[in-house]
Amino acid sequence: MNPDLSILLGYPAAFLTTVAFVPQAWQSWRTRDLAGISLPMYTLFTLGVALWLGYGIAISSPPIIAANSVTLMLAALVLWLKVSQVRREARP
Repeated sequence: MNPDLSILLGYPAAFLTTVAFVPQAWQSWRTRDLAGISLPMYTLFTLGVALWLGYGIAISSPPIIAANSVTLMLAALVLWLKVSQVRREARP
């Protein structure tokens, strides 16, 4: 692929997929209502994002590194909130 085309596609794709996570993270943080969040799915998703970040680092791709760094932070926040909720609900 032409390097210029990969940048033209990569940065907007990275921006859009990362920004798409902001409302979920904000809603989860604000309401602490994570009833609709699947713990197994979010665990796998967060691991997948971490691996994409590692891949971006391995191939030195700034759009992949930037997008997955931010997405990993947002996904980890939601995952942490969900794990905290599950632990609270499990207490006697």
